[in-house]
Amino acid sequence: MRVNLGGEPERDDSGLPPVDIEIPDDARELDRDVQAYYRELRARRRRQRRLRLYGPLGGDGVVLPLFAACLVVALIAGTLLTVFAPRSDFPISAPGTRSSSSASSSASASASASSAAGATPVSPVSGRLPAAAIAVGHDQVQLRALRSSVLALVPARCACTAAVSALAGQAASARVPLYLVAAPAGLAQVQKIAAAADHRYVRAAEDARNVLGRAYGQSGLTAVLVGPDGSLSKAADLPPDLRLTGALSALAPAASPAAG
Repeated sequence: MRVNLGGEPERDDSGLPPVDIEIPDDARELDRDVQAYYRELRARRRRQRRLRLYGPLGGDGVVLPLFAACLVVALIAGTLLTVFAPRSDFPISAPGTRSSSSASSSASASASASSAAGATPVSPVSGRLPAAAIAVGHDQVQLRALRSSVLALVPARCACTAAVSALAGQAASARVPLYLVAAPAGLAQVQKIAAAADHRYVRAAEDARNVLGRAYGQSGLTAVLVGPDGSLSKAADLPPDLRLTGALSALAPAASPAAG
């Protein structure tokens, strides 16, 4: 049934505008409108639930304060790392390298010490000690790890016992570690000399493969001086009246006793 106001209907007391109202004869014809109404209600409830769940995380409500807090924490961490990070006042060099200026200064010190009146001459040696080890008692001592030390190369059947004893005494006086190095054939000789010397600074060492002898020669008793920076100098064919006190003292003013 359709109600047609027609013409110019009069307005009711509520002031509502005139409308055409269609009243279905069967209420079942309104099922689609009712279902659409319920779908709209369900959609509205879903939107409200999403707003309750994700609303606080959207917009500028939480994101901006969270970003600001992260920035402040990062700034504080960077400041603390800058203030408390360990610093070194010395230049860092790669392992196995040394400064050319320090090496030359150490060699110059040894040369000037040996140039004193009556001192045994000492000549600088280029390069580093061989990449090998010597046996000191039951320990293996890496040659390239040595600093502020003296390696006395004693040939087998060397008639230089007096010179070795003199070198051991001067090394002990200068408080510089001295290694009496010999091949297996001459080890007993240097062990006997080391036993009679100051054991805090003088030790017998075995060079099983004669690495040092091949590298620096063995024209009589040879002393290889290792500076604090690993620089090398050598005094060859040492006599019994050798004088290396100045060169030994220049190696390290406060050297520690021989290891082992």
